[in-house]
Amino acid sequence: MAKTLIEIKQGLEGHVGQRLTLKANGGRRKTIERTGVLAEMYPSVFIVELDQEENAFERVSYSYADVLTETVELNFPRLES
Repeated sequence: MAKTLIEIKQGLEGHVGQRLTLKANGGRRKTIERTGVLAEMYPSVFIVELDQEENAFERVSYSYADVLTETVELNFPRLES
């Protein structure tokens, strides 16, 4: 995966507005899988707007450090042409 927080942030900047699947550590050996859109990026966190049919809430935020420590894993599906 990415090497530094700056590289993670730069890598995500090109994906704003794109669909993604995320896997997050939910604690106590739980893994949470969600789908949504990378909506916004801020200096310390990024916002994911979740698909409403599948989730109870609209948005979640994670820090770039969560990606670095592999607490959160982001996957952007490739577009088929």
